[in-house]
Amino acid sequence: MTPAVDKHPIRRALDGVYTFAGYIAALCLLAILLVIVAQMATRWMGISIPGLSEYAGYLMASASFLAFAHGLNHGVHIRVNLLLRALGRHRFWGEIWCMIIGAAASCYLAWYAVKLVYWSHKLNDVSQGQDATPLWIVQTPMAIGAVLLAVCFADNLLTLLITRRDNIGSGLVEQSHAE
Repeated sequence: MTPAVDKHPIRRALDGVYTFAGYIAALCLLAILLVIVAQMATRWMGISIPGLSEYAGYLMASASFLAFAHGLNHGVHIRVNLLLRALGRHRFWGEIWCMIIGAAASCYLAWYAVKLVYWSHKLNDVSQGQDATPLWIVQTPMAIGAVLLAVCFADNLLTLLITRRDNIGSGLVEQSHAE
């Protein structure tokens, strides 16, 4: 356990947003379970409810994207630690390069995810399944998750540039090598 450190209010707010999105992602996973169980139960009873498979897919996309920022800050994303360790005294510059690439890619993704929601809403685009769900509704959590990931990468990049240390948790890989 590390001692409690008094964090800046902005740092606490960002961490809180990332954690909240992680909890919403967990609720989406629970909802997937409930949708699948409902789908099985309705099949056994001979009842057809259109769109249950599609809703499970929408929830999976929502869970994935909403968990990205939380996962990044907790060090559970795949990182290039072997390469960074091999850089030795130049590791800092390697981490900056990685954060710049991650921030650029996630900003690109966020821009187009938000644009997708906008155009789906503007064009009244609906799913092709029997449920005819407006796609902007199910695309919004994906866009929110993509924006949060971009903010998280930018947050970590700025923190790395200012403090020479990012906000990413050490993760199990780092702890196992220390032992």
